Amino acid sequence: MKTVLVFAPHPDDAEYYAGGTLALMAQQGNRVVIVTVTSGDKGSYRHTSAELAALRREEAKKAAEILGAAEILFLGHHDQELDLLPSGTLREQFTRLIRQYQPDVLVAEDVRFTEEPHPDHRAVARAAADAVSYASLPLMYPEHAEAGLNPHFVTEKLFYSESPALTDKVIDITATFERKMQALAAHQSQVEFLVEDILQQAEIAGLGSHELVAAARQDPLAALTLVIHQQAAAAGSRAGYALGEAFRYERFHPIVESLLIS
Repeated sequence: MKTVLVFAPHPDDAEYYAGGTLALMAQQGNRVVIVTVTSGDKGSYRHTSAELAALRREEAKKAAEILGAAEILFLGHHDQELDLLPSGTLREQFTRLIRQYQPDVLVAEDVRFTEEPHPDHRAVARAAADAVSYASLPLMYPEHAEAGLNPHFVTEKLFYSESPALTDKVIDITATFERKMQALAAHQSQVEFLVEDILQQAEIAGLGSHELVAAARQDPLAALTLVIHQQAAAAGSRAGYALGEAFRYERFHPIVESLLIS
């Protein structure tokens, strides 16, 4: 059994970017732990921030259960404000969590995706990359040792992004795509919000009567499923799978990797 630690900027990011993979890992008997960094308290046209944070917390718990995750943690930072935290805050928190859970696999956004528009995603990617490097160094955050947490090297890293060019490993999620979508459907507030945001832009662009826009307005989840299925089909086709999720895969230092294959 492996321990899989996931750093997700918002309550639905783990499901969106890696839901099929996480469901597969859980199905195979691995321990999946999802760390939700923000409360996601800004993504709504209908709720107050406090209402939305409470709602999304419950949605995230339900989604994690559907995926088969063993545990979900909430760091409770405000949505859209991770770049405003004191420097190094996330780095220390992530390093502490790596030392606490001693994961075999880490899943996070790829810091190499420099075109990421969302400040929360950029902040989590940077902090995750730093924490992976720092967690094995005993002189980094020595207060962790005083709390009984030992340095730890994460052997396998799966970094996701919106750039296929950055990815070199595709995981077959054909058997777990439906579970991924069930988990995403649990984030009902965000399914509605994401589609509503697109619909508002379509209206501004004069596309309010377009048949695809009308269909999305009628069934937001079906519209989202169609888009994600197309993405999974494109990723899977690169490795001969019907449906896939793509990552940049890292294990050891390049020198060690070269010795392993020599």
